[in-house]
Amino acid sequence: MLCFRKLASPTLAALLLVSLPALPVLAETAVQPAAKEQAKEQPKGSANDVVERVNGTPILKKDLDRAVKILLEQNHVPQPAQPEILKQAQEAALDQLTSMELLYQQAAKVEVKDLDKQVADKVAKSKAKVGSDEEFEKALKAADMTVKDLQDFTRKDILIGNFIETRFAEQGKVTEAEAKKFYDDNLDKYFKKPESVRASHILIGVDQKASAEDKKKAKEKAEAILKRVKAGEDFAAIAKSDSTCPSRAQGGDLGNFNRGQMVPPFENAAFALKPGQISDVVETQFGYHIIKVTEKHEATTEKFDDMKPKITEYLKKQKAQKALNDYVDDLRKNAKIEKL
Repeated sequence: MLCFRKLASPTLAALLLVSLPALPVLAETAVQPAAKEQAKEQPKGSANDVVERVNGTPILKKDLDRAVKILLEQNHVPQPAQPEILKQAQEAALDQLTSMELLYQQAAKVEVKDLDKQVADKVAKSKAKVGSDEEFEKALKAADMTVKDLQDFTRKDILIGNFIETRFAEQGKVTEAEAKKFYDDNLDKYFKKPESVRASHILIGVDQKASAEDKKKAKEKAEAILKRVKAGEDFAAIAKSDSTCPSRAQGGDLGNFNRGQMVPPFENAAFALKPGQISDVVETQFGYHIIKVTEKHEATTEKFDDMKPKITEYLKKQKAQKALNDYVDDLRKNAKIEKL
C-alpha cells in the first residue's frame, strides 16, 4: 500500500502535491511511454466532465487525471499502475484537489499586491526553464494545458501561498523550552552519532556446509593473500582480482558502518583496528576475511545550541502543518462537497 500525502509543507502552496510542478517535469512525464500507457487506464469520459463540486465550483476530470498522473510519478509507481493503486491515487488526488479548492476560496478573499505581475513573472520563469517557444508549447500540450490554464494555476498557487504564509506563520512559533524538550526526547535517535569505521575487505568465500578439506584450502588461500598484502601489494587491486564478495568492484570497500551492522567476528576485528591497519585472517559464516580499516570515527553527540536552529525550524513546520490541516478539516465540515 502506497502512502499518498494529504498536504505537503505548510509554508509554500507550491509544495501542495497537486500544485503545478515545473513544466519540464510535466513534459518528461508526458512523453514517457509508460505514462502514455497509464493514460489509457484512466476512466473514460470527456475531459470537461465534472467529477466533483466544491461549494458549487466544479473540479474537472482533466484536472483529476493530471493530478493522478503527477501523484503516480512523484511516488515512483511502476507503470501501468495496478487497478487498486490507481484507485487509491485517484482518491488521494481528488482529496488534494478538494483541499486546494477550499483553500483557494478563502485565499481569493485576501488582496495580494501586484498579483498580475507576480503571475506573469512566475509563468515567464516556467517558460525559461523549458527553453524555446516551441518546447514550451510542447510541454503545455503534453500536460493537456493551455497558457491560460498555466496562468490560472499560477494565480491560484500564489494566492494560496500568500494565504498560508500570512495566516499560519504565527501559529508556528516555537519556544526554547519546546526545542530543548524535543532535543532531550530524541537525543539517542537523532543527535548521537555512534562509533563507526570505514573498512575494506578481501573475502575468500566458502559455504558453511563445505567439507573440512575445502575450508582448509580457502583458509590457506586467505593466509597466502594476507602475506602478499603485508608484503606491500595493493589491497584494492588484490580485492578486485581475488575477493569473492561483490564489493570487489570497489576494491573491497564496504563504506562506513556502525556496531551491530556486521556479523560479530567481522565487527570485533574491524573495530579493534586503527586506520591503516590490516587484520589477520578472520573467519565468519561467509568464509575468510582480510580486513583493512581506512577511517575510524569516535561516537559523538551534537550539542543543543548547534542543533537548536534546525530543531526550531522543524517544529515550526510541524505546528504550522497541524494548524493548516485542522483549518482544512473545518472548511470541509462546513463545505458543500458533491461527488458526481
